[in-house]
Amino acid sequence: MIDVLYFAWVRERIGLPKERVETDAATVAELVEELKAREARYAAAFEDVSALRVALDQDLADFDASLRGVREVAFFPPMTGG
Repeated sequence: MIDVLYFAWVRERIGLPKERVETDAATVAELVEELKAREARYAAAFEDVSALRVALDQDLADFDASLRGVREVAFFPPMTGG
């Protein structure tokens, strides 16, 4: 089981701040594909992953990163400066 957290517009599209996910995915990209296949709201949230960033156990990562040993995955839009 992995805790998946959603922030900003990702949370708005999916309608949840977080959830526990049972997954066989080996990478973040595979997890995204599993989530997109669930239902339309997930497909909409992950339609363009180039507009997203991901953190694994609170460390920034790439979508090809391994999920081995990971307890938490967070998806969020890029941060903008002020």
